[in-house]
Amino acid sequence: MTTTYFHGGTVWTGAGADEGALLVRDGRVEAVGAAAEAAASGADAVVDLDGGFLMPSFGDGHAHPMFGGLEAEGPNVRACGSVAEIVAEVRRYAQEHPELEWITGASYDGSLAAAGLFDARWLDEAVADRPVMLRAWDYHTVWVNSKALELAGIDAATPEPELGEIPRREDGTPLGTLREWGAVDLVTAVMPPREIETGVRALERAGRYFLERGVTWVQDAWVEPADLEVYLAAAASDALPVRFNLAFYADPRRFADELPGMLAARGRVEASGSPLLTAHTVKFFADGVVENETGALLEPYCSGLHSHGMSVWGAERLAEAVRSADAAGFQVHVHAIGDAAVRQALDAIERAIEANGPRDRRPVIAHAQLVDDADLARFAQLGVIANMQPLWAQLDALMTVLTVPRLGQERADRQYRMRSLASTGAVLAFGSDWPVSSGDPRDGLAIAASRRTVDGEPAGGWTPHEIVPMEAALSAYTAAVAHQALADSVDAPWGRIVPGASADLAWLARDPREVDPHELPRVAVRETYLAGVPCLAGPAASDARPVTPETPAAPDTPARDERSVALRP
Repeated sequence: MTTTYFHGGTVWTGAGADEGALLVRDGRVEAVGAAAEAAASGADAVVDLDGGFLMPSFGDGHAHPMFGGLEAEGPNVRACGSVAEIVAEVRRYAQEHPELEWITGASYDGSLAAAGLFDARWLDEAVADRPVMLRAWDYHTVWVNSKALELAGIDAATPEPELGEIPRREDGTPLGTLREWGAVDLVTAVMPPREIETGVRALERAGRYFLERGVTWVQDAWVEPADLEVYLAAAASDALPVRFNLAFYADPRRFADELPGMLAARGRVEASGSPLLTAHTVKFFADGVVENETGALLEPYCSGLHSHGMSVWGAERLAEAVRSADAAGFQVHVHAIGDAAVRQALDAIERAIEANGPRDRRPVIAHAQLVDDADLARFAQLGVIANMQPLWAQLDALMTVLTVPRLGQERADRQYRMRSLASTGAVLAFGSDWPVSSGDPRDGLAIAASRRTVDGEPAGGWTPHEIVPMEAALSAYTAAVAHQALADSVDAPWGRIVPGASADLAWLARDPREVDPHELPRVAVRETYLAGVPCLAGPAASDARPVTPETPAAPDTPARDERSVALRP
């Protein structure tokens, strides 16, 4: 048996107490506080926390690790600040990779062209003889060249697809921008399948990204059949860097036919025996987003452009699909941005409970940007977890330029009601939506505990009554995500530092409760432990030192998505 003794700092257990020591034996918490000190003499390794802060590792309750990890597999368009830079980068990459049948990449800034509309002919200047497809930061929009349109059979005669949009020139020919699944699928259907080895590399890359930020569990909130094969291959080769739970994407066009396949997929994951992989969940989209007026609202948008927004399923179809997934024993995870979508999601969950009877289902509503007063208490009443993205609760340019004008000031000031929801007794869990926005919990915690931008505006915080105290915010990124993950139902639970728990830990250089919230992104993550194993610097040692600088390098995703149109998956 191997034991590690931690001392010399604060051990935040997440269970209502601070301690000064921790003993880990064979990957599990053996003792904390005085009991750990008493047993320290027999430890195989000793870690001096150097005045730092040891806590349960973070979980990310809503992210897209495959998308994020794949961004390094193509041209580096995320760093580009103009259309010309993107074209030049695609040209460079294509010239360096003449063997590739398709040039694919992600994720470009959709605000670099008026109204987010990008012309295929611009990409033709970079590559004309091979198809090119680039994903935007929103991950619901792609930009393709003319060759890709040709291979997909998209021309002036192509009808508008269900759940999609093909922007066109005045003569009816497709421009080169495709929006939403129905349109994007026309291109992806003619692309060669991604090699499993490429996907495994992407997962390893994504896992490293999260581990460097103290995260050891991630909810992949959009998994399709090809992604499942990658996860299973990674599990079989011991290549999963962190714990993943898979949420199978529920396509409203074919869900009834796909549900049996989801059941079979869950069985395959369980049969893999991997302690790092589960598949509890089905993901639904109830609406779009406010920024392009597809978020479903109870009252019309101020502009009236799309009136009340978009309902992806409609109330009855969503309720039936949720009931079916729930009856199959899946956890339901619903993207709902607008207050009408949140109500539809709550109604669907309530009907599933009535139809299928009581069980430990832990349904999730993700984002919950707007929640009507009449629906606040329903989260707790129905046992619904509110998984929210705290980084978005700030008055940045995205909010002031796009969101507030569409909602109006009174309605805009009722966004991201994190503290209000928590005060009703609902479980508030945090996620990032990476790579749409930063996957670093420190960035999200800074906003949750201040409601201020990186420039410190406004001085007292935007809607300060919704500020989440730092300790509660830490719990939302740890114990609450563990609750969402059903982690307390496993042999070695995680999310708190208590005897018997898995030693999933994050060691920070400073106590986040004792720094200004906006200093937190500059507080180093010195080490991340998964089941007691150090993931960043190798085996624990008595002279352990920081493995990340006190001031980290700029993240490879923006601390806040700065697009003019933000369609969050």
